[in-house]
Order: sequence, then C-alpha cells, then structure tokens
Amino acid sequence: MNRLLKNDPSIKITYAKKIVDTRNYVIHGYDSVTNEIMWGIVVRHLPLLRNEIITLIQE
Repeated sequence: MNRLLKNDPSIKITYAKKIVDTRNYVIHGYDSVTNEIMWGIVVRHLPLLRNEIITLIQE
C-alpha cells in the first residue's frame, strides 16, 4: 500500500493508512492484534477494499 500510494498519491483507497498499520502490527508480532480483530477486518473491510480495487483496475 505504501508503494502504491507513493507511486500514485491520487489513488483513493479507504483506510489506506489503517491497512499499513495493521500489516505492521501483524508482521512485527504485536500481541494486540487478535484473531477477533483480524476476522472483523476480513468481514467488514475486505469487501470494500475488493470493490475499490476492482474499480481501480477497470479505470
């Protein structure tokens, strides 16, 4: 996401900063990201991200 936004800052991805933050938490092994949090992200936020990506690809 960081590379994508650096390459083209005009790309509109909702929660882009949160995506980067979550990735960093997962990669660095912080204990505050639980299975419940991750599942909530999958259920609530992934469908929106998927739709935004599909829209970007179609442009």
